[in-house]
Amino acid sequence: MFYQIDNVLVNKDVVHSNFACDLAVCKGGCCTFEGDYGAPLHPSEVEILRANVPLIIDIIPEEHRKVIETEGFFDDIDGELFTKSYNRCACVFVHYEGDIAKCSLEKVFYEGKTDFKKPLSCHLFPIRVSSFGGEILRYERFGDCAPAITKGNNEKREWSPF
Repeated sequence: MFYQIDNVLVNKDVVHSNFACDLAVCKGGCCTFEGDYGAPLHPSEVEILRANVPLIIDIIPEEHRKVIETEGFFDDIDGELFTKSYNRCACVFVHYEGDIAKCSLEKVFYEGKTDFKKPLSCHLFPIRVSSFGGEILRYERFGDCAPAITKGNNEKREWSPF
């Protein structure tokens, strides 16, 4: 079932799922999912990210820095853009605070060094934007996010536009 809000179809799971990140439990799993690619990017975000790379280059792990310097920070797969993944398990923009993976872009945003917080797909996570003749928002379930559902259910965090 979908709701239509303006020209966007919104899957009912987006509206009726209780979700509240539990970073202390998941350890930033959204930034370290195993896979060939990192976060989906909108084409307009590439130049913004390029301008922000100098701000984060000393924050990220050395291995991530080397990937960015030798391969760049994004992949273009048949017109779909994604942040580069380090070792198939972490976005190249990840930095670590103890054992928690966090976004270096968000860190420099909160430090007042940029007005760009992070890619839209990261803001919306685990909501994904698809396009099938129009935009569709859908909730994608990830095992690493199970603690967020538990926390959301405990806090009764349900969002509804109605």
